[in-house]
Amino acid sequence: MPQNSHRKINTHKELPEPSEETRLNSQKLSKQIRTALSRHKSMTFAQYMQKALYTPGLGYYSSGLPKIGIQGDFITAPEVSPIFSRCLARQAAQALQELNTPNIVEFGAGQGVMAKDILLELQSMGQLLERYYIVEISADLQARQKETLQAGLPAELFNKVVWLSQLPTTPISAVILANEVLDAMPFERLRIEPHHALRGYVRYNDNTEKFEWDYQPITDVHLQKFANRLIHHIGEVSDLGYETEVNLHIRPWLESLNSILSQGVVILIDYGYTREEYYHPARVMGTLRCHYQHRAHSNPFFYPGLQDITSHVDFTAVAEAGFDSGFKVAGYTTQANFLMGSGLLEMSADVNSSLTEQIKTAQQLKTLTLPDEMGESFKVIALTKHLDLSLIGFSVRDLRHQL
Repeated sequence: MPQNSHRKINTHKELPEPSEETRLNSQKLSKQIRTALSRHKSMTFAQYMQKALYTPGLGYYSSGLPKIGIQGDFITAPEVSPIFSRCLARQAAQALQELNTPNIVEFGAGQGVMAKDILLELQSMGQLLERYYIVEISADLQARQKETLQAGLPAELFNKVVWLSQLPTTPISAVILANEVLDAMPFERLRIEPHHALRGYVRYNDNTEKFEWDYQPITDVHLQKFANRLIHHIGEVSDLGYETEVNLHIRPWLESLNSILSQGVVILIDYGYTREEYYHPARVMGTLRCHYQHRAHSNPFFYPGLQDITSHVDFTAVAEAGFDSGFKVAGYTTQANFLMGSGLLEMSADVNSSLTEQIKTAQQLKTLTLPDEMGESFKVIALTKHLDLSLIGFSVRDLRHQL
C-alpha cells in the first residue's frame, strides 16, 4: 500500500552515501548497539529503534543533524505553510477560553515553527495564555527551538515559553498538541505465518557486518493476545507471511497525559488509519518506512542514527487507549476536514496579497488538503477531559463512527 504524506517521495534503490563525519557517528552508535546485543544476542525491534532514534548525542532525534526541510530528510505541515499552525491555534483558542488557567503543552516541537505561528495567531486573536510548554528531551532541538522563537516572537510572547525535559509534576489545565509524535514512538514488528506469529528482533551478523531481522516466538502475554486477534482478523496468509507493526507505548503515554491534565484537550495529528484499514489483509508489508535525505525506503538498519524510522498510527488503538485512560474521544477526522473546520478558507482568502503570494498560498493549501498529498493520509483525533465542547475542527465531518 502506498504511504501518502509529506514524505511521499520516490524510492531509490541506491541511497546517497553519508559524509565521512556522519558515517563515523553512525559507526559509534552501531558499536553501542552491538555492545548491548553481545549481552543478549538479540533485542526487540522496539529496543533497537529506541537506540537508533534516541541514544543521547548519536540517535537520529538526539544528534545535531538537520531533520526537517531541504537540508534534512522530510517536511512537516507547519513548514509547508503557517496556515496549518494558525488553524491549530484557532482550535486551541476555543478550548483555552474554557480553561481556568489557559496553557498549551506541545510535544515534538521540531524546530519551533509551529509554536511560533501558534503564539502569534493567539496574540492576534487576543487570546490570553499563561504558559506555552515545550516538552523536549533533545538538547540540540531545544537550542534550535529557542533560536526560532527568539528571532520570530516579541519578548512578551517568548517569555511565555517554558522548556521541559519531562511532563509537569503537578496537574495543569491545558491544550496538549502533538503533531507527528505517535509515528516516532518505538514500535514492535510482527510477522504472521500460517498458524502462528513471530516477534521481530534484531541481531548483528558478523559475516556481513550488518544488523538484520531475527524473528522469534512471542513470549510477551499481551503481545501474544494481540497477535491472536490479528491472526483471526486477517485470516489465512501465504507462505510469504504478513508483516505489520504495533505501538505498545500509546496507552502508557496517554495514561501519563491524563494524570497531569486537570482539564483540557489533547489534539494528536499523524498519518495513519483506523484498525480496519491498518490491518487490512492486503497490507502484507506493513507500514514501516525510513526517511533519508528525502528518500523513502524500508531498511531500518541503513546507517543507524542517520535516518528516521516510522510507521503509520492505528487510530482505533489511540481512541481505545484514550477512553480507557479517562478521556472522552471528542473528534476524529482527516487533516483536510480539520483545517477547513478551523478556518482554513477564511485565512487563505487574502485579497490584499500579491498574485505571486496567492499562487504560493494555493500551492501550500493543495499540499495540506489534497487527498494524494497530506489531506487524507493525515488524521486528527481529539481527547478531552472535563471539557464539554463541540470542537470546531470536527464540524465539517466527524469520522468517529469509523474508529
